[in-house]
Amino acid sequence: MFPIADTKSPSAVADAVRTIFRALYPAAPLQIVDRLFRDVDTIFTGHYLDYQAIDIGYHDYEHTLQATLCFALIFQGRHQAKAEPRLSERDFEIGLAAVLLHDTGYLKLRSDTSGSSAKYTHVHVLRSGAFAASYVPGLGFNAREAETVANAIHCTGHAPSIAYLHFNVINDQLLGCMLVTADYLGQMAALDYCDELEILFKEFLESDLFYNQPKQRYMFESADQLQAKTPLFWNKVVLPKLQNEFGGLYRYLASPFPDGSNPYIEAVERNIEKVRQRLELCK
Repeated sequence: MFPIADTKSPSAVADAVRTIFRALYPAAPLQIVDRLFRDVDTIFTGHYLDYQAIDIGYHDYEHTLQATLCFALIFQGRHQAKAEPRLSERDFEIGLAAVLLHDTGYLKLRSDTSGSSAKYTHVHVLRSGAFAASYVPGLGFNAREAETVANAIHCTGHAPSIAYLHFNVINDQLLGCMLVTADYLGQMAALDYCDELEILFKEFLESDLFYNQPKQRYMFESADQLQAKTPLFWNKVVLPKLQNEFGGLYRYLASPFPDGSNPYIEAVERNIEKVRQRLELCK
């Protein structure tokens, strides 16, 4: 079954991640894992401090759950492969915090009544890092751990290279690479990915308009252009980044490792082929 849990169900994803954590670290307490899932549900559904519920169509709560499930599976695959350096249960907790909070920058305050959360697309990574840095001390994270969470989130932005970010130790950089890999694959492998590209375009457009971008600097001119560029985006941008800059961590999703099938890559490739077929029909 792909995915292994229903990503429309926060409790199903939480149960799956909890099962993975228990299997990897049987003696570790579950308090932080459980707290993160409880709090993130509160955050995204409009019951946290003065924030509204997320009101965005593509980068919604389910997208966060898709990325979270993929992150946990990459972490599990790498652990089972006995890759070095080894990662601890604390690394899992830090990485889980980063992936669950990586799109909190889309949130709006209750007083923010114009437009949707999509208007923050251009700055959501910065806003997410700031939100996470203010939240994680409540989990007991120290300053270095909070910095690691924020830096991992910044990996999901459009910086030229991960080398521009400062990580204290290699384990922290690995968590950032896992997060950005899961962010790409979680969304691009989704069963409804092809059908949501028009929604994604509308998010880009709303943010372009909100920040008064000149038309020549719009992310995309139309939903058709976004769809037309999607196969090239996967083959020439995302896949090379996953293979090189982000350390090929997607390979740990193979079952069995290293030569088994990779359900995420296979799902993305099915989606890319579906996009190509739709483009052919439109010619």
